[in-house]
Amino acid sequence: MDMTGFADLAMVTIDCAEPQALARFWGGLLGREVTHSEEQYAMVDGAGGAPLGFGKVEGYRAPQWPNPDGTKQFHLDLYVDDLDKAEAHCLELGATRPDFQPGETWRVLLDPSGHPFCVCLRR
Repeated sequence: MDMTGFADLAMVTIDCAEPQALARFWGGLLGREVTHSEEQYAMVDGAGGAPLGFGKVEGYRAPQWPNPDGTKQFHLDLYVDDLDKAEAHCLELGATRPDFQPGETWRVLLDPSGHPFCVCLRR
């Protein structure tokens, strides 16, 4: 099977209610610079990969965690060296920790807009 791609990922855009706040959160979490910030849209640089964009959606509703219907919209997995330190840093930046935690080598957290993401022990 030929797995040669013909396209490169240009960026990932995440729906939210407050693009500027979410860009500051993810920029701080990933050590990336906020390169664009306005009421309707904000972006953090790609630091060698695809940038993250945040677009305002009127009437935005955060996904539920856990959600047996599977409508969490997306989630990002991030590798870290120390789960406790990473969780503490995420919480300082504005993340929250839901009660339901399905694993031992990763933590599910929610960004300020309610999107679940995981910090996972680096292999």
